[in-house]
Amino acid sequence: MADVLVVVDHVEGSVRKPTLELLTVARRLGTPVAVALGAGAAQTVEVLAGHGASRILVSEAGEYADFLVVPKVDALHQAVKRVDPVAVLTVSSGENKEIAARLALRLESGVITDAVDVEAGDEGPVAVQSAFAASYTTRSRVNRGIPVITVKPNSAPVEPAAAAGAVEELAVEFSPAARGTRVVSRSARESTGRPELTEAAIVVSGGRGLGSGENFALIEALADALGAAVGASRAAVDAGWYPHAHQVGQTGKSVSPQLYIASGISGAIQHRAGMQTSKTIVAINKDAEAPIFDLADYGIVGDLHTVVPQLTEEINKRKA
Repeated sequence: MADVLVVVDHVEGSVRKPTLELLTVARRLGTPVAVALGAGAAQTVEVLAGHGASRILVSEAGEYADFLVVPKVDALHQAVKRVDPVAVLTVSSGENKEIAARLALRLESGVITDAVDVEAGDEGPVAVQSAFAASYTTRSRVNRGIPVITVKPNSAPVEPAAAAGAVEELAVEFSPAARGTRVVSRSARESTGRPELTEAAIVVSGGRGLGSGENFALIEALADALGAAVGASRAAVDAGWYPHAHQVGQTGKSVSPQLYIASGISGAIQHRAGMQTSKTIVAINKDAEAPIFDLADYGIVGDLHTVVPQLTEEINKRKA
């Protein structure tokens, strides 16, 4: 079978869940070959081999942390030359989309972003995307060269599959441009104990209907009861009620959880663009004409200040 190059998303050797989902997708297309870059890359081997990676290319050069984007593009370009894959898959994120676009340019091929699935096709991999507030599903493929495809988290299940996991050192020759932009400082993000927003299986979001930042405590309580991440609409973020890092939408983060609960969110198109691929959508809003109900699988017309606490209480009772 043809090889499929999977870019590993990890933090100091701890492989993140969306990468394991990518390995599931890659096995539908061919034989997964993983490439792990940065500090701790060698520590990813056991997990990757346990989820289907037949080969693992490893490079722990300091340039990946010290400089922005280009060192990773250099490494992936050289990995593609070594492997000659039928496709390159990476997790959809702001940084990875930039890397994917730069890599596709070097390969003189094409890039497809925010796929929710990738299927095997007679003429190459076919990327499935959701468009126009999930009103349409599109299927597209790159018709020249090796396609570079970014896939949204939660687009596929994590399926363990033992493989050889042969480790190969990837000796990267960095281009002059690789050292063009240096990272001068980093600050750790304060942990909330909740899942990462873009990776969470359940997301509970609040909007303008909450009325104040203090009322986000209702959203947080429901999220904690469900083991969910907390999201916010642009209106809530612009009002200063919740940090921008939690904004869901066209100008925030795109999420694709199994369950998305929208509380006090009207459903403006820019918000829908960031959550339209959620598997099940529940809307809570006192306005029965709110656009969010057009997208929702289940809707509750009512005051969220009453509904959300009752929902949280009932969930906690069932858990007990």
